[in-house]
Amino acid sequence: MPRTYFVYVIELEPAVLAVRAFRKRNPTYRDGKPCVYVGSSVQPPDQRFDQHKEGYRGNRFVRRFGARLRPDVFERYNPVPTRADALEIEEYLAGRLREEGWGVWQG
Repeated sequence: MPRTYFVYVIELEPAVLAVRAFRKRNPTYRDGKPCVYVGSSVQPPDQRFDQHKEGYRGNRFVRRFGARLRPDVFERYNPVPTRADALEIEEYLAGRLREEGWGVWQG
């Protein structure tokens, strides 16, 4: 059976804006816009979110500030046929959200 991949977006609590590294990565952030983590994985988004929160290969911002998945942002892209495609979509989504003024940390 061929392996499939998934892109996902996790909304972060606004408290993440207190972290200098996050603010530095998002100089065009607009007040009131969501802060998110954008990633891709061979795991389905809900499973990957749980892994982040449990600390398994998790991002520090998701572990500490991860609030919920944002399927409204990523669902239309899944499943993704190849790792390369997943990474390309991840880059695209992160860039598009940043252009819209969101705070973005990319995996």
